[in-house]
Amino acid sequence: MTLLVVLMGLVFVGLNTGVAYVAVSTKAVPISTGVILCLVFVIAVRLLHRAVWLAFLAVVPALLVLVGSVQFAPEAVLEGRGVRQEVTIVAVEVTGKRHAFTLQGADGRLDEPLIYQGSNPNHRVGDRLAVLTDPEGKVELEVADRVDSGGMLGMLLLGGAGWTCIALLAGWRGHVRRRKGRHDIWT
Repeated sequence: MTLLVVLMGLVFVGLNTGVAYVAVSTKAVPISTGVILCLVFVIAVRLLHRAVWLAFLAVVPALLVLVGSVQFAPEAVLEGRGVRQEVTIVAVEVTGKRHAFTLQGADGRLDEPLIYQGSNPNHRVGDRLAVLTDPEGKVELEVADRVDSGGMLGMLLLGGAGWTCIALLAGWRGHVRRRKGRHDIWT
């Protein structure tokens, strides 16, 4: 049973990363499938060891898996097929905390703005920066220095390793509890 939960966790990591690649133009699909898969894993851990506390601990690696799998695909796409361009910020449009920076490259204005969500952007009109754009237009452009698919892969692998450790601990603990005849769910 423990091996099945470990394999299930690893399959969920790969499955959600695959979903993120297929739906690279949207984040809603891999986020929703990731949340469902993470909850299924947490419930499986809960059922495997018959206590709540280890299931709550499984949430931490679940967040790493969720963020890593959702962010890895678009960043890997930009690193793989993205076009690097040197641009200048020529205008900014602010709506609430959403900043849309209009960019101009060597060939004229870019069709896609650089979006920043927050109250204190690091960029100002007149700043020069390098961006990566997707020639197919499926992935939003990103500042080249912020694209780090290796970091997202590390986060994804760390979450998968955390899930593996928690599943093994849950299996061992559940086995010991069942052998001793203790089946209460709160300890």
